[in-house]
Amino acid sequence: MMGHAAMAATAVRYLRSAGAPTAGPYEALPAPTLRAVGEDERVPVGRDEFRRVLGHFASGVTVVTAVGEDGPAGFACQSFASLSLDPPLVVFMVGRRSTTWPRIARAGGFCVNILGEEQGALCRGFAVSGGDKFAGVAYRPAPVTGAPLLNGAPAWIDCTVQAVHTGGDHLLVVGRVAALDAEEDGAPLLFHRGRFGRFDVR
Repeated sequence: MMGHAAMAATAVRYLRSAGAPTAGPYEALPAPTLRAVGEDERVPVGRDEFRRVLGHFASGVTVVTAVGEDGPAGFACQSFASLSLDPPLVVFMVGRRSTTWPRIARAGGFCVNILGEEQGALCRGFAVSGGDKFAGVAYRPAPVTGAPLLNGAPAWIDCTVQAVHTGGDHLLVVGRVAALDAEEDGAPLLFHRGRFGRFDVR
């Protein structure tokens, strides 16, 4: 593994080759002390308490969709965020037991539909497991992946799957943005402590 001094030197060489102004010499930071966390140091966290506390973090609500040989697929997802500007990347989290995720993975691409404040019922429809989630739902194909772009969504991001990482009982799916658009005045649907809400500008 590359040490701190070697990493600093490598960074300086890169900056110089790129023409960036550098000043030196650079002094490496002391190496941190690394050790495993002992079992007696772990604080037990109950599932209900974990959900209760984390529920205080308000988030937007999305529906992640894809289309494959067996038709459209989608699920409601509040664990979504932008990840990188260059290259443009986003990330969403999905349970490892999800039956929708394998269909999205096989498609190789997906569309993140950011829901508007009037789309709570639509979100609930995509939050259930099984059944035809697209029954009565109007949509059109996203421009690059062809994934369902839900009518009325104030913003959408069309992506190809860039990488997938494990995170406990969830998967972290990184998508590379291929196309996106948004309405100028679209108000978002919010989720906080198990309930939907609206954004109030004060």
